[in-house]
Amino acid sequence: GMDAYDQMKRRERKSTHPEVNRYIQCVTHPLLQEVRDPTGVDHWEVTVFEDSSANAFALPGGKIGVHTGLLKVARNQHQLATVIGHEIGHVIARHGNERVSSALVTQIGMVGLSAALKDQKNKNLILAGLGLGAQIGYQLPHSRTQESEADQIGLNLMARAGFDPRQSPLLWENMKKASRGSPPEFLSTHPGHDTRIRRLQAQVPEAMKLYHHARESQNKAPDCHSP
Repeated sequence: GMDAYDQMKRRERKSTHPEVNRYIQCVTHPLLQEVRDPTGVDHWEVTVFEDSSANAFALPGGKIGVHTGLLKVARNQHQLATVIGHEIGHVIARHGNERVSSALVTQIGMVGLSAALKDQKNKNLILAGLGLGAQIGYQLPHSRTQESEADQIGLNLMARAGFDPRQSPLLWENMKKASRGSPPEFLSTHPGHDTRIRRLQAQVPEAMKLYHHARESQNKAPDCHSP
């Protein structure tokens, strides 16, 4: 994660806009104050990249990247906290480790099948079909499960930090409009927009309890203004 982050900082253009950087740091800081993280990250680094895509990421080792294009879709501090909280959720849940393990299991299985089919006339065609089956039947659903888990972790994280969880489904409504169509859910690493929105709406009532406790009992009220 640290190596990949260093490569991105060398390759991609970093934002030098002071107000944009202050705003993103303002939203990220309260979230990181709430991270009860078993990964041993003591220091998180946040970099803003000049990129028109509505994207953000968090990598093992405490590295966060935010694309400036995200601000066109995340229209307030709460919606921005939804995305950044989701990405931090991946790190908390150690999804990077799980994806490496998943890829290794699939690769080892395909190598074994290749050896077993060495005398088969249609070996390459069979392997191609099995490879697609492994991707659709195992890797992609596993990835969608991770995305849903990160959604829930991020929702609770933003609520504990004092950001309004009711804005989370609205953020994904914005993402849906901006995506201009997406692949069928069974061929995607992410849940479909409607599925994601429906699940988050069902989780909001519990998250609101955390939000009210943070605001009323702990006086957590982030006040970050988009440039």
